[in-house]
Parts: sequence; structure tokens; C-alpha cells
Amino acid sequence: MSSYQKELEKYRDIDEDEILRTLSPEELEQLDCELQEMDPENMLLPAGLRQRDQTKKSPTGPLDRDALLQYLEQQALEVKERDDLVPFTGEKKGKPYIQPKREIPAQEQITLEPELEEALSHATDAEMCDIAAILGMYTLMSNKQYYDAICSGEICNTEGISSVVQPDKYKPVPDEPPNPTNIDEMLKRVRSNDKELEEVNLNNIQDIPIPVLSELCEAMKTNTYVRSFSLVATKSGDPIANAVADMLRENRSLQSLNIESNFISSTGLMAVLKAVRENATLTELRVDNQRQWPGDAVEMEMATVLEQCPSIVRFGYHFTQQGPRARAAQAMTRNNELRRQQKKR
Repeated sequence: MSSYQKELEKYRDIDEDEILRTLSPEELEQLDCELQEMDPENMLLPAGLRQRDQTKKSPTGPLDRDALLQYLEQQALEVKERDDLVPFTGEKKGKPYIQPKREIPAQEQITLEPELEEALSHATDAEMCDIAAILGMYTLMSNKQYYDAICSGEICNTEGISSVVQPDKYKPVPDEPPNPTNIDEMLKRVRSNDKELEEVNLNNIQDIPIPVLSELCEAMKTNTYVRSFSLVATKSGDPIANAVADMLRENRSLQSLNIESNFISSTGLMAVLKAVRENATLTELRVDNQRQWPGDAVEMEMATVLEQCPSIVRFGYHFTQQGPRARAAQAMTRNNELRRQQKKR
């Protein structure tokens, strides 16, 4: 028996029920919050979210890419290089290769008219590139040069054929700025049923505690002004999905719900879909890009919900099975047609 197994033997006869009976109500409530925040057996969560951070070092702040590269470069310079097995002396051995001149046979030589030879001899690289494009020699240039020469009536390429090995320059796309939403202030406004609050957007805020999200969903049950509720990429799991399902059963003003890019399993999605059947005001639902594929049963349930809920006219999910995809497409077409007819009336 290994030392690790011997260490586990002393925990074999521990009575968990007896330990739970000795805890006070405050300790039980704190334990419940701890178990909601971390779940070591939940394979849907990343390793860093299955348990609390136990490091004793203070945080170093946000990522500084320039400082990290400078540190790595300095560390690489300080590492001593190993000695070569054969020291480099700079001596050149052998003779340099000189490519022999190839004489063009007489039958392969091309003779042009004097006017054409004079024009080509004085042509610039840009003009030669356009001529090659007109003659169909697209392998001598990039796609951009070829189509610029074909579609334009004048010489627009100033780089010449030598630029074929250079890639096209694209403008860098900046990163999306962080979500500036204040969670506590948003929760207060939802609870007070603020008339000016019509959208709750918590997208990409990944450090929201589960109890706070549950309180927000609880406050949304009685809110009558919020029209859009979005929890994209908030690391929400099945507990939040169940809270959202309870909210949908009571809320009668919400029109758009977006819970994409989270860790919701098939059980949580099934609870949300069942609650959507009891909600007649929701017009948009987005549940795509979860941690794992929900399965055939959930996709069939999605198609059934769309068929039974004519109020939903926008649905965000990428079906993997042909059957549910066809049923969902037909149901969405019918729902949008019904909405169009209602607007005409």
C-alpha cells in the first residue's frame, strides 16, 4: 500500500452526516455558497474554476506584454551558450558555385518588331506587371495586382512584379473593450424596476459570483421594463440556467434572452427550453456555443419549442442534425410570416 493510500485510510470511517449536524445555519449557508462557486467533479468547468485559488503570492496585475517580452529576452541573453563541438573559425572551404550561362536555341528565340522591343525596353516594372495581367500571366503576380490591372483602366500598381512575394497589408483589428457595467448598480436598478433600464448587458464579465447572478434573475421576475437580458461569456453553468428558467416562467416583459458561450449542459438547456413554452413575450433566444454539445434530445426539443412558440422569430443555435435543423427552419419561417401578418393588421 502506497503512502498516499495510507493517508486516505484515516478518512474512510469519517461520518459526514455527523459533521454536517454540528454546523450552524450560517456555516451551512456559507458551505452552500462555496459548493456553488467550485465544483471539482464538474468536467465542463476549466481546471482553474473547479476550486478556489490557493496561492499565497499577491497578484501581479494585468498582463503587460511588453514587460513579459523584455523579461524573456533578458533571460535568454543571460543564459550561457554551450561550446561548439567544432569551433567556428570563419574559414571558407570549397569553391563557390557559379551557375553556367544557358544559351537559348535559335528555335526558342522570339523576335519582336522594333517598335515593340523599344517600348518594352523602356517600360517600368508597374507597366510590365499590367501587361502580364492583360496577357493572362497571373502566376507572375499576386491576386491583388492581377485584379487591379484587369479591373482598372489605368496603371494602378506601383510595386512591380517583384512585389509578388510580399503579403498584402491589412489593418489590425483592435480588441473589444471591457464591459463597463457596474454589477451592483445594475442589480439595484433591476430591483427598483427602473423605467429607463431596458437592457441588461453583462457580456464578457467573467468574475460575477453565482449568488449575484441568481439574485439578478430573481429580481428580473418582477421587472416590467427590461426588454433584453444578455449573459454571454459569463462562465454561467446549470445553476444560472435554472435561475433563468424560473425567471422566464414569471417575467412577462422580456423579449430577448442571450446565454451563448457559457458552460451550460444539456440539463440546463432543457430547463430553459421548457420554461420558454410558458413565456409568450420572448421573441429572441440565443443558446449557441456552449462548453459541450447538448445532444440529439436537446436539439429535438429546440425544434419542438420553435414549433409550439410562434412568438419566437429569432433563434441562435447551430444545429448538427439535419432533422431538427429542417424543422427549426420551417418553424422560423412560419413564425416570421405570422409576425408580418400581425403587423399588417
